[in-house]
Amino acid sequence: MTQYESLDVALTRLEAAMRAGDLWQNQPQPTPSDFDSEQPFYADTMSLGQWLRFVLIPKLRSLMESEQALPGSANIAPAAEIYLQESKTSVRLPILEALYDVDNVLVNGELRAQEAQ
Repeated sequence: MTQYESLDVALTRLEAAMRAGDLWQNQPQPTPSDFDSEQPFYADTMSLGQWLRFVLIPKLRSLMESEQALPGSANIAPAAEIYLQESKTSVRLPILEALYDVDNVLVNGELRAQEAQ
């Protein structure tokens, strides 16, 4: 599986986890000025859920579609752990798992090995 294919799987999992946890639907559309942030994860203008839905996922999909180089580093999941610490386990864990996959694909070029169920 190519890095782009692996990233597509990880992003699809992330979107599905966000939808299942009602974190996708409950994100208000950011205003144009919200995108002017220079803070990591646009922390001063958006919630993490907004940033994932309206910034990260579209940006990575755009890079894949235009076959541009993907970022070589990521630390999205550790930041999300802090943001999601008050969320129910059934919401938090699937999102974090998907974000760890995104991080791993960006850093190592492939999905993490999945544990046997």
